[in-house]
Amino acid sequence: MTWGPYDEAGTRAFLKTAIERQNATPRTSYMFAITLKESGRLIGHCGIYLTDEGRQAVLGWILHRDYWNRGYMTECAKELLRFGFEDLRLHRIVAYCNTENGATSRVMEKCGMRREGAFKKSKRGRPGIDKEWNDEYLYAILAEEWCP
Repeated sequence: MTWGPYDEAGTRAFLKTAIERQNATPRTSYMFAITLKESGRLIGHCGIYLTDEGRQAVLGWILHRDYWNRGYMTECAKELLRFGFEDLRLHRIVAYCNTENGATSRVMEKCGMRREGAFKKSKRGRPGIDKEWNDEYLYAILAEEWCP
């Protein structure tokens, strides 16, 4: 990922912000912990972030590498879409991913999202870790296209 948090202090600050955003009026950010049903172990985070006066939103997520390729993100993304379209009554939901991240592209496609665009060198990388600029895909789905 091209964003943190990367250490304990950053994680604490992120969690503080997430908790504060729960009480914002109007609420434009919904962040959720991803936990294992059996143990409650925290394995990631996902969220839906409203734009366009609450008519559209952007999805985002991160999952610990040990839990990749097990269907967890597809399950989470489908629930985020359900929440966005059924509970929040959104018109359109989008998500972005690095063009080299085939697993995330597959998650979005399994959820019925379609690739609408490819952006060249549109996302800055982490200094000393990534390329300076990364290419991104934009995926989207409209409320009338969503099938639970």
